Amino acid sequence: MIIERATADDLDVLLAFRQEAASWLTALGSDQWQRPYPADRLLSTIEAGVVFMVRDGSATAATITLTPDAEEGLWSEQELQEESRFVNKLTVARTHAGQDLGGRLLDWAGDQAYRSGAKWLRLDAWTTNKPLQDYYLRHGFEHVRTVTEGGAINGGPRVSGWLAQRPAMPSTAHGLIDQVESGARLGDP
Repeated sequence: MIIERATADDLDVLLAFRQEAASWLTALGSDQWQRPYPADRLLSTIEAGVVFMVRDGSATAATITLTPDAEEGLWSEQELQEESRFVNKLTVARTHAGQDLGGRLLDWAGDQAYRSGAKWLRLDAWTTNKPLQDYYLRHGFEHVRTVTEGGAINGGPRVSGWLAQRPAMPSTAHGLIDQVESGARLGDP
């Protein structure tokens, strides 16, 4: 399997991934990702060069967004002083579930973070999705805190505020063939 930057041609695949994941989560009893993700916002992250696709032959197996920018209101000023990379929208196609592809992507992201000089690989997860939180804990993340206030709409409740981090570290154990341009800092297209 290879990993490479997403292009605008991947937009429909990414939107379908999101819908597939939302349906799967609903079947598990979670309310995560029930609102459709705006295509224009997704396209802007693709154009920023921070969305990556895992390809298994002609199939798209997974995606991850890895950015140097934190979502506003989650991390403290002191934490933001530490160089970090932030995982978002990690999604594995149901056809590739059960192979720990998500864990391999987290290892890839940790390696990318390390190579860019970051100290931490950080993420925020759905506050009510305990199985997802446990998944990240099993993959070496430590829970930092849960932020429940200050959501995007009128400062209301935040639904994705379970914060976790693990040290950025080199890894080749992910086994992905890295087709991301060598030498480019994350966030540079």
